[in-house]
Amino acid sequence: MNVENSIALVTGANRGIGRHFVTELLAAGAQKVYAAARNPESIEVDDPRVVPLRLDLLDEDSIAQAAERASDISVLVNNAGITTGADLLSSPIDDIRADLETHLFGTLRVTRAFAPALTAHPKSAIVNILSVLSWVATPAGSGSYSVAKAAEWNMTNGVRVELAGRNVLVQGVHLGAADTDMMASSDAPKIDPADVARASIAGLHAGAIEVLVDDPSRFVKAALAGDPAVLYA
Repeated sequence: MNVENSIALVTGANRGIGRHFVTELLAAGAQKVYAAARNPESIEVDDPRVVPLRLDLLDEDSIAQAAERASDISVLVNNAGITTGADLLSSPIDDIRADLETHLFGTLRVTRAFAPALTAHPKSAIVNILSVLSWVATPAGSGSYSVAKAAEWNMTNGVRVELAGRNVLVQGVHLGAADTDMMASSDAPKIDPADVARASIAGLHAGAIEVLVDDPSRFVKAALAGDPAVLYA
């Protein structure tokens, strides 16, 4: 899947990884990029190829309207997300439900809405921004997020299987921490969010269904085949 001359849509495009995806898709030769966000007025537009678009993962009407307006896309980047910081045993169940509603059901709603447009092209792609926490749980503050990302990861696999034979490359992108607003309070090592977009686009060109952006994601993925005590010592 070559993004040159493609038309793409990026959710959560007003900041962080999503904003860098818009920039890198254009640098790779995309013809147009719909920059989608809950509040599209927050999107800075300095290129006529960027089209701000309202899309809220929790609002089915906004998703349907976005799918109607952007019915010409061949690349969908599901990047939008939240983190409630909820723990599994002590936080309100509604906070845990909010993480799942956004990352699993919200991403799936968007994917379902745009699937007809994507399958109409000879070649198209869906990119889901996942996490190293799709595969491992860490101490307090990320339990709910980890569960939601694990669900989104296997949903990505399921969508890939259901679209098999329809010329849609479904890619999952895993990383530890990127230097974004969402991770501002974390003192963990962080990568440049632009590197996430570049790695994903390179993976599209190579036909990769999975992209491991950094060392933490590569380490955890490799450890999954062994004794889990390595991860939970």
